[in-house]
Amino acid sequence: MELSFDWLKREGQRGGGTPVVVKMENPNNWSISEIETPLEEDFLSPSERKNHRNKNAKQITWVLLLKAHKAAGCLTSIASTLFSIGSIVRRRVASGRTDSSDSLEAEDPVVGSRFYSCIKVFLWVSLVLLCFEMAAYFRGWSFSTPDLQLAYLYTLRDAMVVRDVFGSFYSTWIVIRVEYLAPALQFLIDICIILFLIQSIDRLLLCLGCFWIKIRNSKPVAKESPLDLESGEGGYFPMVLVQIPMCNEKEVYQQSIAAVSNLDWPKGKLLVQVLDDSDDPTTQLLIKDEVHKWHLEGANIVYRHRVSREGYKAGNLKSAMSCSYVKDYEFVSIFDADFQPSPDFLKRTIPFFKDNEDLGLVQTRWSFVNKDENLLTRLQYINLAFHFEVEQQVNGIFLNFFGFNGTAGVWRIKALEGSGGWMERTTVEDMDIAVRAHLHGWKFVFLNHVECQCEIPESYEAYRKQQHRWHSGPMQLFRLCLSDIIQSKISIWRKGNLVFLFFLLRKLILPFYSFTLFCIILPMTMFIPEATLPTWIVCYIPAAMSFINILPAPKSFPFIVPYLLFENTMSVTKFNAMISGLFQLGSAYEWIVTKKSGRSSEGDLVTLLDENPQYKRGNSDPGLEELHEEINKQAQKPAKKKKHNRIYTKELALAFLLLTASARSLLSAQGIHFYFLLFQGISFLLVGLDLIGEQVE
Repeated sequence: MELSFDWLKREGQRGGGTPVVVKMENPNNWSISEIETPLEEDFLSPSERKNHRNKNAKQITWVLLLKAHKAAGCLTSIASTLFSIGSIVRRRVASGRTDSSDSLEAEDPVVGSRFYSCIKVFLWVSLVLLCFEMAAYFRGWSFSTPDLQLAYLYTLRDAMVVRDVFGSFYSTWIVIRVEYLAPALQFLIDICIILFLIQSIDRLLLCLGCFWIKIRNSKPVAKESPLDLESGEGGYFPMVLVQIPMCNEKEVYQQSIAAVSNLDWPKGKLLVQVLDDSDDPTTQLLIKDEVHKWHLEGANIVYRHRVSREGYKAGNLKSAMSCSYVKDYEFVSIFDADFQPSPDFLKRTIPFFKDNEDLGLVQTRWSFVNKDENLLTRLQYINLAFHFEVEQQVNGIFLNFFGFNGTAGVWRIKALEGSGGWMERTTVEDMDIAVRAHLHGWKFVFLNHVECQCEIPESYEAYRKQQHRWHSGPMQLFRLCLSDIIQSKISIWRKGNLVFLFFLLRKLILPFYSFTLFCIILPMTMFIPEATLPTWIVCYIPAAMSFINILPAPKSFPFIVPYLLFENTMSVTKFNAMISGLFQLGSAYEWIVTKKSGRSSEGDLVTLLDENPQYKRGNSDPGLEELHEEINKQAQKPAKKKKHNRIYTKELALAFLLLTASARSLLSAQGIHFYFLLFQGISFLLVGLDLIGEQVE
C-alpha cells in the first residue's frame, strides 16, 4: 500500500491528534518506521511560536517563584524551630534543674554519681583521642584501614623516621592499640554480638508464635459463655473482691472509682475496696468523699487508708487481704488508679475459672487513652503493643505462664494465698507473686481480646522513673527466687524458661548488650579501628528487630527510626536500674508513683454514667458538679510545687560521646557507622535536654 506525504501530514493534524512528520532522504523511498513525533512549535507560525515561548517562560517563572516561596517558608519554619529549641535549652541551663538535683530521683545519688563519672571518663578520653587523631589526620598519618596503619607503623620503625615528639607518641599509641586494647575490645564485641543474636532469635520465635496463633485463631475459650450470665439466673456469679490501690492519685481517682462501681455484677456478690496510701490530707478527703457518694448510690464500696506506706503497693494489698471478710470471696480483681474497666469486665473474665481449678490468674490487655498525645507516648505504645500482643499472648498460649502486669487481672484468692500472698521484698510485687504461683503449679490465661483502658506516662521524667522500677525489680527478684526455682518440682524445661528466657535473656542481657554495644563499644571502635563491629550488627539486625517489634502496631511504622534510636537511648536508664537491682543497691528499693495526667477522667466518666443510668442520682451525674467546684477551689490556691523540665546529665554526656565518635568516623570514612553515631547522638541530645514528651512552660 502506497501513502503520500501530504496525506500523512493532513491526517496527523486532524481532530486534535498528535501531528506527525515524515523524514525522507529519498522522497521515492520511505518507510513508516521513519515517522517521529515533532515538537508543537514545528506547526506554528513565527508570531505564534514567539507567543508560545513567552507563555512557557511565564509558566516557568511562576513555578520557580512558588518553589522559592515554599523553600523560604520551610527555612523560616526551621529557623523558628531552632530558635525555640535554643530558647528552651537556654532557660533550662539557666534554671540549673538537672536529674542530679532532683531529690525525688529514683536512684541512689552515690550510685548515680559513679555511673555518671564512668560515662564522663569515656567522654573525656574520646575528646582527647579525637584531637589526637585529627592532628595525625592533617599530618597525613591517618589511614582508613588498620592494615595500612600497621604497615605505616612498621615503616616508621624500620626507617627510624619518627623524630618529633608527636610522631613518637602516635606510633606508641598505635602499638598500645594494636597489641593490648584491640584484642580485649574485640573479645567484648564478640560476646555482645552472640548475646544480640540470641535475643534476636528469641524475638523472632515469639513473633512466629504470634503468627501461628493468628493463623490458627487460637485463643482461650471459657467453659461458660458470658451470654449465659445476662439472665442473672443459674449463671456463674461467684463472690468477687475488687481492689483499687492508689497513692496521691488526685488526677484519676474519680474515673477509676466510677468505672469499678459500675461493673455489671450482682451487688451482693461484689465488694470494692479503695486502698488509699495518700499522705496528702486534701487528696484523702476527696477520695473518701467520692467513695461515700458511690456508697449512697448503691455501690458496695469501702474506703481503707494506711497511716504508714510501708511496703508500698505490696504492703497496701497485703493489708487489704488481711480483712476478716475477705475469706467470703473467691476471686480478687485489681485495678490501678488510672485504669477504667468496662462494665462487662467481670463477665468476660470470671467464666474462665469455672470448672478449671488449676487456673490461678486471668490477665487482660491494656489499651491507652493517650497513646497519640506526643512522640514519647507513641514510642511507648510500640513497646507495650509488642509486650501484650506477642510476649504475653504467646507465653499464655504455649506455656500457661507470663508475668502478671499488676493490674487489670483477676486472681483466684486460693492461688494468691497458697503461693505466699503479697510480699514486700521487691518493687515488682506483681512479677513476684506470678513466679511463686507458677512454681506452685498454677496456670495463667491471657485474654488479648479483653481490654482495659489506662494512661501512658506523658513526660520523660515519669517514664524514666517507671522504667527504673520495672528493670531493677526483676533483678531483685531473680536473686531472691533463684534457689526456689532450682528446688521447685516443676519440669526442667520450665525451670530453664524461667531462669534463662524470663530473667536472664529478657531482663538482664537485653539492657546489658543494648547499652554496652551501642553506647560504649561502638564509639570506642572509632578510636580503636583494629576492633571491628560489622555493619550488619550496626544497621541490618537492629532495623529488622525494630520492624518486628512494630508489627503489632502497624500505624506506628512512620516512627520506626525514632523508635530504634529511642530504645538505645533508654538503655542507659535500664542498664543502670538492672545493675542497681542485681547488686541490691539502695535505689532498687525506692518506689516513685508514676505521675498521671487524668486527661480522660471527666469525658470517660460522663460516657460511663450515660451508659449506666441505674446509679444516677436524679438528673445529674454523681460527683461532676463537686468535681468542678473542687477544681475551681484548687485553681484559686497557690501552687505548692511548680513542675519543670529537667536536663539529664548522663544522657547529655553520652550524646557528646557519640557525636565525638561520629566526628572520628567521618575522618576515616566509616559510612553507615557515621550516620548511626550521628543520629544516635542527636537522639541522646534531645532526651538529655528533655525535648521529648510533655513540655512545661
